[in-house]
Amino acid sequence: MVNLLRAAILIVSDTASVTPESDKAGPLLAKTFREDGNETWDVEKPCIVPDDVSRIQDVIQTWCDDAQYFNLIVTSGGTGFAQKDTTPEAIGPLIDRHAPGLVHAMLAASMQITPFAMMSRPVAGVRKNTLIVTLPGSPKGATENLQSILKLLPHACLQAAGGDSRSLHSGGVKKLEEEAGVSSKPSGDLHRRHDHSHFHSHQHGSHNVPRAHTTPADRPVSNDPKAGPTRRYRESPYPMLPVELAIELILKHAPSPKPSQASVDVSLVGSVLAEDVTASEAVPAFRASIVDGYAIFVTKPKDSKGVFAVSSVSHAAAGQVEPLQYGRVARITTGAPLPPGATSVVMVEDTVLRSLTEDGLEENEIEILTNDVEPNENVRKVGSDVRAGETVLRKGDNITAVGGELGLLASVGRAEVMIYKKPIVGVLSTGDEIIPHNRAGPLRLGEVRDSNRPTIMAAVKSWGYEVADLGIASDTPGALETTLRSALRTVDVIITTGGVSMGELDLLKPTIERSLGGTIHFGRVAIKPGKPTTFATIPFKNNAGEDDTRLIFSLPGNPASAVVTLHLFVLPSLQAASGEKKRGLPKLVVVLDEDVRCDEKRSEYQRATVTAGRDGLLHAVTTGGQRSSRIGSLKAANALLCLPAGGGVVKAGGKMEALLMGQIGNGGV
Repeated sequence: MVNLLRAAILIVSDTASVTPESDKAGPLLAKTFREDGNETWDVEKPCIVPDDVSRIQDVIQTWCDDAQYFNLIVTSGGTGFAQKDTTPEAIGPLIDRHAPGLVHAMLAASMQITPFAMMSRPVAGVRKNTLIVTLPGSPKGATENLQSILKLLPHACLQAAGGDSRSLHSGGVKKLEEEAGVSSKPSGDLHRRHDHSHFHSHQHGSHNVPRAHTTPADRPVSNDPKAGPTRRYRESPYPMLPVELAIELILKHAPSPKPSQASVDVSLVGSVLAEDVTASEAVPAFRASIVDGYAIFVTKPKDSKGVFAVSSVSHAAAGQVEPLQYGRVARITTGAPLPPGATSVVMVEDTVLRSLTEDGLEENEIEILTNDVEPNENVRKVGSDVRAGETVLRKGDNITAVGGELGLLASVGRAEVMIYKKPIVGVLSTGDEIIPHNRAGPLRLGEVRDSNRPTIMAAVKSWGYEVADLGIASDTPGALETTLRSALRTVDVIITTGGVSMGELDLLKPTIERSLGGTIHFGRVAIKPGKPTTFATIPFKNNAGEDDTRLIFSLPGNPASAVVTLHLFVLPSLQAASGEKKRGLPKLVVVLDEDVRCDEKRSEYQRATVTAGRDGLLHAVTTGGQRSSRIGSLKAANALLCLPAGGGVVKAGGKMEALLMGQIGNGGV
């Protein structure tokens, strides 16, 4: 049996050291060792320390200097330029022999993805028998860096542990490459291949990368439309990201919520508070009756029974109330202020009328039939609902359509309140084949009515966001650029459909990168439907001349793909920009009423109808054929079934997670 190499993961983070569950890098790195490590590694559970030099060094020295040393230590975090980023300073003095080749390999791979890789300060080297490598704190960046060198690390660790160099190299470089699963390539091809593959979920296998016709210095990742169809990529150069990593990137680049003053009225519904709200006055502001009856003056127990003159009436209306004299009562309505001197209220049901006034229009005397009325009975005290100065709503609270929050704001006299401004969303369809859905006359060959734009606009509006109709842009670079530049000045988020696949007229990615100077953070996701989904940011100077950023979500043109990716990727971004605590659709567990087949390679989100069964459980059935172009699969769909990759069938009666898009109806199960 082959002895496994021992590996340890050290997470350097002040935040994660306090809340370990916030660490995302450790689990991802452990997963990378398991899935990409060729069954070579025995990986310890990640250890977490704060950004403290002495704490970092204590752990490293313990792991390296012990008789049961680790063959490999990877750290994540603290390698940037922030003042607290001190991992290189902690690790550097502990290293006996530095490994600049590993540092270069990680930086070269990362530079193919983003120029900001040069802002990282990795360190690598050997202490005694242990190889140490520092990785970025970003889960995505740490995974990419580890994947870029992982296949060669076993060879390095064996040598560092004292392995015989002659026997290790006896087969020559070719044998070493075969054992590691790498091959010799010209440097340019190596970098491009690495950029393409190391993000992939490895069940997809390797891909042949198209031969580039321009130099890396001149060429963004996207196709050059001027190069013509014969020189375009035959396979996508964009790495295939898992859904979770794609959402993480989206939230990372979501703009910070912007506070704004707003009037307290129905337009607040759906907004998020940007401040704590305290009551400037008590609720109720006066002692009030909670029943219809008579205010009385009770001085001692068993003192309420008898016949009393009715001296006044107190209604639930503003005005002066006469003091109540002992031995008399005042008729009072629910919510009305108690007269000064009154101690309690007796319910009208516990009284009878004894006499009328001379004109017969009013009560003169009533008799109280009970002697059990206590002081303060049926009285709502001042501030019993809300005390003056009490915090009634917190920053981050939602103003819901139920009405409770709005009613609370109104009850404490708030005329205005600070909320987070919601982003304005623009929706654009692209393609020469797309025509307005309401154009009269029959379709010409190749024409497609625009169903995506009204569908997406309706969904976004139902979420409570202002929507701008950006129309239809043709498949010409100039027209698309002009439309997008105009939209940048009027909306905060742009949603486009179509133009993100591999066709020669799919121009969104090159327009974003080459014409608008944007950054494409991902161009493919391991999802079905919706693989070509693209997310980008564009630097922008707003009308005030300030630096700003706009988000672009380029969704696939197939209707089902567009709606699924809208809910999965766009909604969390809008929620984050609006200050909402929740992210994405509500998740629930459903019982399948039919067999469902999982895709071999990609996570799938099937449109489904979820109903509440008579058995108290939620039941789900798919809406039929799930082809990405089939808009009929959206009819009656109120949920997305979350099918994991890996193939196989989930049988009827099995349980599965689902994301809820709409209201749940009643079923007959």
